[in-house]
Amino acid sequence: MSAPTATETSVIVAGTPTAPKHRTTASSVVFATVNYAVFAVLVFICAYPFYYLIINSVSQNDLAALGEVRWFPVGFHLSNYEQVFQLHGLPMATAVTLARTVLGTAFTVLASAFLGFMFTQERMWGRQFWYRFTIITMYFSAGLIPVFIVMKNLGLTNNFWVYILPFIVQPFFIILVKTYVESMPASLQEAAEVDGANIVQIFFRIYLPNMTPILATVAIFAAVAQWNSFQDTLIYITDQALYTLQYLLYMFLNQANSLAQAMANSSGNIGALADLATTQTPTSIRMTISVIVVLPIILVYPLFQRFFVKGIMLGAVKG
Repeated sequence: MSAPTATETSVIVAGTPTAPKHRTTASSVVFATVNYAVFAVLVFICAYPFYYLIINSVSQNDLAALGEVRWFPVGFHLSNYEQVFQLHGLPMATAVTLARTVLGTAFTVLASAFLGFMFTQERMWGRQFWYRFTIITMYFSAGLIPVFIVMKNLGLTNNFWVYILPFIVQPFFIILVKTYVESMPASLQEAAEVDGANIVQIFFRIYLPNMTPILATVAIFAAVAQWNSFQDTLIYITDQALYTLQYLLYMFLNQANSLAQAMANSSGNIGALADLATTQTPTSIRMTISVIVVLPIILVYPLFQRFFVKGIMLGAVKG
């Protein structure tokens, strides 16, 4: 092999030579411009509905009800939020919702991770049967009345755990985790077994730390479902101490709609009703409640977004 020339030696000493600069052509400029324009339109389509909710919730209520607020707030005020935050039982309902979201998400993620991992173990007794038995619940349900009877017989009515226990095992999440685990090298488990690790140690020490993308995806889905749920409160709960934030806001919205209907049906002196309705309208309440419900999820989502795309892709496609 010939010795390097002086020029080559200088390149080696200086470090790896930089790649040649990409030439900017008219076609590349047009392509980039079109790309930016398309993505700007998509961002606007996605972001404007949230912006619309916010500006209508802080604008003059009568104009918001007529659909006159489209681009900028008109008659800025925060009285809608002040009246919502003065709802009786709001702190307790918020605490219940936060507790069910945190605990429900944690239990669902852990159960999905463990079951998804176990269903990949060929030595598991009755693996195919239990996997199919779990998945079939995605397509068939006993119905509202039988489920209510079961919950009542288990003592879960007017019980905080009715928010947690029925949602721990989620077949869709188990499918995602199972597919993700199958895409991981089998040599990880083989090496751990050679070192004497049992199945529980293999799960917690080897697989669980490497499931971050898919578990973050499951956590987002589970947290959003728990945060937005209010029908279980409507069906199973009569104790006001166990009301969730969503259910409390749902009742407040119904009261506002009833007030508007009462005004529409009134034909005489409506006095105080008119003053109250001028302060709040069903439209303003809907906008305010929507902002309160959606804003926490919008703030939390960016923390998991970097795992979301990778997790959902690897959990949905095997190989």
